[in-house]
Amino acid sequence: MDEQLNTVEQKVILKRTIGFFSAVNFIFAVILGTGIFVSPGAVLLLSQLNVGVSLVIWTLCGIISMIGALCYAELGTTFPSSGGEYYYIKRGLGPIPAYIFLWTAVIFLRPAIITVQALMFAEYTTQPFFPGCSSPEAVKKVTAISVILIVGIINCMSTKRIIVAQNVFTVLKMAALSAIALCGLVQLGMGKTQNFHRAFEGNVPNISQIGEAFYQGMFAFGGWNVLNYVVEEIKNPSKNIPRSVVAAMCAVIAFYLLVNISYLTVLTPKELISSAAVSVTWADRMIPSWAWIIPVSVALSIFGSLNGGMFMLGRLNYAGSKEGHLPSLISMLHVRYLTPAPAMIISTLIGCIFVIPSDLLSLTNYFSFCSWLLVGLTCISLIVLRFREPNLERPYKVFLPLAFIVVGVSAFLVLAPIIQTPKVQYFYALLFMFSSIIIYIPFVHFKLKIPYFDKVTCYLQLLLEVSPTDMFEDSKTE
Repeated sequence: MDEQLNTVEQKVILKRTIGFFSAVNFIFAVILGTGIFVSPGAVLLLSQLNVGVSLVIWTLCGIISMIGALCYAELGTTFPSSGGEYYYIKRGLGPIPAYIFLWTAVIFLRPAIITVQALMFAEYTTQPFFPGCSSPEAVKKVTAISVILIVGIINCMSTKRIIVAQNVFTVLKMAALSAIALCGLVQLGMGKTQNFHRAFEGNVPNISQIGEAFYQGMFAFGGWNVLNYVVEEIKNPSKNIPRSVVAAMCAVIAFYLLVNISYLTVLTPKELISSAAVSVTWADRMIPSWAWIIPVSVALSIFGSLNGGMFMLGRLNYAGSKEGHLPSLISMLHVRYLTPAPAMIISTLIGCIFVIPSDLLSLTNYFSFCSWLLVGLTCISLIVLRFREPNLERPYKVFLPLAFIVVGVSAFLVLAPIIQTPKVQYFYALLFMFSSIIIYIPFVHFKLKIPYFDKVTCYLQLLLEVSPTDMFEDSKTE
């Protein structure tokens, strides 16, 4: 998309090429990647193996995600900037909360998502080579780092080509999930419903466990805000964004419930929670001769989602740099490929570093903890702007009580685990977020210059062959 540049009135702008179906496809491409293949076991485990509770949690996670996406739709159509939540928080709550969001998202949040996706890609691609046992950790980590590097390089060289490939990956992931869901329905028709008898009997999870189960479920729905990062390229955004959100999220909720049901028609709850790659285990039981199709399809779908995550992070880095909250080098574009190469390189390096000590469950927990704190801030910004700027033109307005619901859910997901079972890791996460103020005050607010920093920037600019966007604008006028 970065290559879809057009010169209008001597300015470089992005074409509005994303219609309704493309927007729905974009949401599918980002959401249907990793979560549904890693979270079912964790949600069931945290639900105390209570099948009924786990399915209710999946449904509520989908509904909450849709409500959140509709709140974001108002902000996206009101402020058509590709910076996403960063721009909305800056407009509603000020530059310091926006910088805290940017710091958290760029250094931890988005790289954590990329790392989880890369590790799941490695899990599914290496598992067929180690039948009957788990893949060695070293092999998985090397594979994960390799795929992060490949996606980063491709995004630096040509965003247009990889987006075309992503459309293909979306078709493959939809086909894989459809096959799993259809087989589950067939199994139910054959009477394999033993795991659903007395579904709500058994142990009941406590408040902390419910909160962590929601973390895992909401992780699987992560990406519902992707259109806010491409809003400048969406045709008729006031109509297409809310329509696309409702259509895509309804389909995703249905898919997720059917896939979870399918898993439980073949595997017992204990087998499901003990499998690191549940869809591979499911395929080994259901279609042993063709079981290899599922890990290949899943790996390709995760690759597409990983690319979408890289694209979102590049846009966020670019927007933050343009606002002066990140080094100017990050907002520069490659002179030949017209891609945000420095932003992609930084994202790639951080993602590779995260792979080394990673643990999937803890990564998704701390990612969700920070993520929902920031979602709450974004919806608070929406509420503040409604009252502070009531006359602001809003092409689409969400039912305001829905924003209060998202804020309430965010508060629960942030506070419940801390109050019920406090862990030092949550304190570290908050400390990390607020440590950004140490950087903000001297370098952003007071604009303190680091000696030789401009020379280093110039050297890197020449090395990476990148240039500020205003240079492109000047070149268009010559």
